[in-house]
Amino acid sequence: MAGQPQRIAQTLRQQIFDGSHAAGARLAEIPLAEALGVSRTPVRLALAQLEAEGLILAAPGGGFLVRRFTLAEVEDAIAVRGQLEGMAARLLAEQGLSPAARHALDACLAAGDEALGAPTLDAAALASYGEMNDRLHAIILAGSGNAALARALGAVTALPFAAASALVPHEGSRAARHELLRHAHRQHHLLVEALAAGQGTRAEALMREHAENARHNLRLILAAGEATIIHPA
Repeated sequence: MAGQPQRIAQTLRQQIFDGSHAAGARLAEIPLAEALGVSRTPVRLALAQLEAEGLILAAPGGGFLVRRFTLAEVEDAIAVRGQLEGMAARLLAEQGLSPAARHALDACLAAGDEALGAPTLDAAALASYGEMNDRLHAIILAGSGNAALARALGAVTALPFAAASALVPHEGSRAARHELLRHAHRQHHLLVEALAAGQGTRAEALMREHAENARHNLRLILAAGEATIIHPA
């Protein structure tokens, strides 16, 4: 998903997290398209992305319902994601990067450098970084060649903030979140270096540490009061 659908998904995530669409609220294509001033097609793609992330569920009679989560559910999912993605990175490093995969990963690194290079993180830069981040993680997972691992990771990331794409900065934490993303992207560079060098153990450790950024991201959001769908218990 790229371009307008990505930006719409980002907008809807923010609205869900800040309570504009509360837990249990119904989301439908036509009203959302009208409210956002866009056609139904990018809204449909954005809703499919949010459903894949587990933020919303298909509702009886059409449309979607916003889900509610506990903090423990989200943190548990992030921890498991780190283990699974670490395994994927180790497998890819041990098998060796193909020239095509190395080229694709280098392109991701360059795109991330460009997105985060500006002094401030605006909506366009965030959308660009999010698209890059999705591609990079997908390349590593696909390169592991383990279908069972891919299925397990898909199940785990069906929670908000557990997915690598869950990035929702608000004004209250934008500067801190920008620095967190810069740190995460430095980890991307180190990870690609380890993959290219065939360093399986190092790649696995880097990917597990990388998943911890999601925990920091979550804490920033909760501290700023930006996520109304996540409850302490």
